[in-house]
Amino acid sequence: MMKVNWEKIATKTMQQHLKPAPDSVAQMAQRRSYPRLQEPAPSGEVLTSILQAGLRSPDHMHLRPWRFLSISGDDRKHLGDLFVNHIVAEQDDASPEIQAQAHTKAFRAPLILVGVAAYKEHPKVPKIEQAVSTGGVLNNIGLAAYHCGFGAVWRTGPYAYSDIVKAGLGIDEHEDIIGYLYLGTPPSWDRKMTPVEVDDFVVTWP
Repeated sequence: MMKVNWEKIATKTMQQHLKPAPDSVAQMAQRRSYPRLQEPAPSGEVLTSILQAGLRSPDHMHLRPWRFLSISGDDRKHLGDLFVNHIVAEQDDASPEIQAQAHTKAFRAPLILVGVAAYKEHPKVPKIEQAVSTGGVLNNIGLAAYHCGFGAVWRTGPYAYSDIVKAGLGIDEHEDIIGYLYLGTPPSWDRKMTPVEVDDFVVTWP
């Protein structure tokens, strides 16, 4: 009986189905964060495709230990209110200007995705792996948005660790906010990119 070379078949099958765009890697190398974003944000089928791509993050044991909140339009006012509530709780003497500044942070982009690590008990998958997987989804979404002609910036700060904000967003005590991904269109694409040298971070071992 002829021996089947399954490895060769699998490789051929992958080559048939996985056809990366020739410039996709070069485009990834140009990715940068845009701190201020404006309309339009991805929507409709484009947004669905971006989110679908994001959900391909590596996920040990297929736990899907994440969920995401989409906030846009007037709903950003409620997020801004939570930011203000946090500031007031932290600073008894927070001035109206400081409160207004906190509220404005919810309007730095037309669309915000809140990445939540919804941890699941598993003997082989510690929380750190599940948090990293959630971050992987956020990163994928940002890259996919960039490929589709949009900008993004990933933010954390005190609002990612605030019990007041978490409670207001309906996030359970056993869950964590991994980050806020702001999505939209940059006012300008020519933001300076900080160079990154591969040799500064990658070495051959041993």
